Amino acid sequence: MMNRIKRIMPLATTLVLLLLFTGVDAAATVYNWSRYDLSFETPEGGFVTFNSPTRFEVQWEDMVMVVQLYSKSEGNEKKLLKENLQRKALGYSMYDLNEGKIKVKGFKKTYSIYGTMPDGSRAIIADIVSKGQDLIIEVTVNYLYGNREQVEDMIKSFAENKSLQPNHERKHQKVQPKQKAEQQERQDKKKQEREPAKPVRDEDLHEI
Repeated sequence: MMNRIKRIMPLATTLVLLLLFTGVDAAATVYNWSRYDLSFETPEGGFVTFNSPTRFEVQWEDMVMVVQLYSKSEGNEKKLLKENLQRKALGYSMYDLNEGKIKVKGFKKTYSIYGTMPDGSRAIIADIVSKGQDLIIEVTVNYLYGNREQVEDMIKSFAENKSLQPNHERKHQKVQPKQKAEQQERQDKKKQEREPAKPVRDEDLHEI
């Protein structure tokens, strides 16, 4: 399963994001994405494999979670996001696709899709739309059968911390629209296919 996960969720090489995380109880870890005043919880014991200003990845023995930030798309939000979810799921060769019904408190809307991966593991892709920021939080989780409730709890844990002071570094951060990012991803993939593979550079992760 882990080899499959690595194929569908390649690591990027971008700038490092400073994240703070502390255990909130015996079974959970809370992450604060200070630049966007976001927080979310995951099971403890996860190993952070990558973090950047717009992407965060953490994995366990039986699960991988990727959080990617995008700016909101212009036009019919519901139609565009549902089409994007379908396209991304098909890109992973997922089947038995079903629309999810997850609701994340404090956000404008959540669109999600479930399915089965070719190796039999399960996956969910969810787009969480912010109310107060020009931001879409896309959460992709690849997990083993039986972990669905835990995965949904991870997605429902996302929150915008309105009580915090605004982070002024935010104005210096650019987040791509989802369509543009996916177009660039396809172009990069074609470029990589034409060039010899290079080893992935380890990123420096900072903890407080």
